[in-house]
Amino acid sequence: MAVTTKDKRYVAYVSTYTTGDKKGIKIFDVDMKKGRFTEKDAVEITNSSYVTISHNHKFLYSITDFGVESYVIREDGSLKTLNKASINGMRGCYLSTDYEDKFLFVAGWHDGKITVLKLKKNGEIGEITEEIFHKGLGSIAERNFRPHVSCVKMTRDNKFLCAADLGMDIIDVYLLDHRTGKLKLMDVVHSEQESAPRHIKFSTDGHYMYVVHELKNFIDVYSITYPKENVPEFEKIQTISTLNDYHATGSAASALTFSLDHHYLVSSNAGDNSVIIFRIDEKDGTLNKILCLPVSGEYPKDAALFPDNKHLVALNNDSGTLTFFNVDLKTGLLVMNGPEMKVDQPNCIIFHELDAE
Repeated sequence: MAVTTKDKRYVAYVSTYTTGDKKGIKIFDVDMKKGRFTEKDAVEITNSSYVTISHNHKFLYSITDFGVESYVIREDGSLKTLNKASINGMRGCYLSTDYEDKFLFVAGWHDGKITVLKLKKNGEIGEITEEIFHKGLGSIAERNFRPHVSCVKMTRDNKFLCAADLGMDIIDVYLLDHRTGKLKLMDVVHSEQESAPRHIKFSTDGHYMYVVHELKNFIDVYSITYPKENVPEFEKIQTISTLNDYHATGSAASALTFSLDHHYLVSSNAGDNSVIIFRIDEKDGTLNKILCLPVSGEYPKDAALFPDNKHLVALNNDSGTLTFFNVDLKTGLLVMNGPEMKVDQPNCIIFHELDAE
């Protein structure tokens, strides 16, 4: 008998700031039928602003105050500390690995820095191979007066690192030397002025890039081709709002998360305190809005569909809650599913399938 999503077992990792609680990573068992979490464990780490899982599903990496930290993911989803490493700079805001899990990339919001570190086969973090400080002056003195690297993601061909600079309204495209871990700037993709590109996602086939912009609340969709010297060329094919026409003033877009099957893209809006779900057109990569509805919490810093696409969780950073919803993607309905769960200052969430090979 075929195993369906609802028959699989999952845990969820939630990273949090630690102003009052030293355990910055919460681990939850996921009830797929009820669309709820049960707390399973917690890991002591300071100010886990972002976490990521290696592409072989064996290791988890987290930002922390002193740099980065690595963990082995045990069979039951619990975490065992491997090692810690400095990034030789201020605390990062985002991290990711290349598709062969040989390098770890860290984005520095506070100091505008990209850090590249080697990864060992056993999952441990090795030495720094590259440090690049973005330079320049932005257009908004109050916010964008200097570089803020907000996201670092490899293209799907595993050749180029794209770094979103929220302060400079650009995405720098670097060629990665897989032997040395060094980066070479190859291109710059310019976002609309004062839009603040925050997070990047790539389609599974590598043909499209999605960029959410914090200050102007929209997502840009780019097609990706390789017309010359194998350097990617990005062409903007769509700009779509993350808000309704009747949205609250002072809103800021935050999250950008694929559904597990990559058929849907989820974003969220602070101020408006809403979540928006798009259906991804399989033919041309463009986005079609399904719903944009309130999440019953303050500053939804991240939001994600459950692996079955029938439930959703919002991480409300300012109100210190997780809120749960039943979702009907065909009709565009979002219905509250039980009481909120108290979690201080949640930042991001990752679902992880247990027993996944």
